[in-house]
Amino acid sequence: MYNNQSTKEELQHRHYLLLSELQKMARELPGKFQQRLPYDLLSALANALLDGTAFEIVKGLEEVQHLEEKSLFTQRQKLINDHKSQRHEMSKKHKELLMENQNKPHNLPLIEAQVERELETMERRCEEEMKRRDAKVILELDQKLMDQQSMLEKAGVPGFYVTNNRQDVRLQMYLLEFIMRLATKDRELRSSR
Repeated sequence: MYNNQSTKEELQHRHYLLLSELQKMARELPGKFQQRLPYDLLSALANALLDGTAFEIVKGLEEVQHLEEKSLFTQRQKLINDHKSQRHEMSKKHKELLMENQNKPHNLPLIEAQVERELETMERRCEEEMKRRDAKVILELDQKLMDQQSMLEKAGVPGFYVTNNRQDVRLQMYLLEFIMRLATKDRELRSSR
């Protein structure tokens, strides 16, 4: 019975420390976000963080997001490099074409016009490909955001639900930042024992 009381007191103390830290962090936010973080929400969040599960979930989500972002960046860089290579090949082809027709000055205006059209067409195509790629990346990141919101909501982390409202998403980003900062402090506290 004494051990149970001790554990209960330890959990209450831990809850108080987490809540106190959350309140400090909330005071650092712009006023419009402070108003959206009432005591009840911060207390519920502190309670959800007690067993450390939420810390692990957020850490896992962060790692997955970093890998996803790295993959998307690599894919984008590959497309940029492909475009550079295509430009280089076209430039080489155009130089050869101009060299071949150097002795035919009457053909040069036609060839230069053809070269210009091909360059413009290629630039438009490259630009369109990049826009499509970037739009796809945005959609993938939006989906990743909703997946993360859903997972945190299902895990019972207060303040998280699926939304695309910019203010709500920003508030959730602040909450994630709080959780990551508290995870670091929590590790430091546990290792100093």
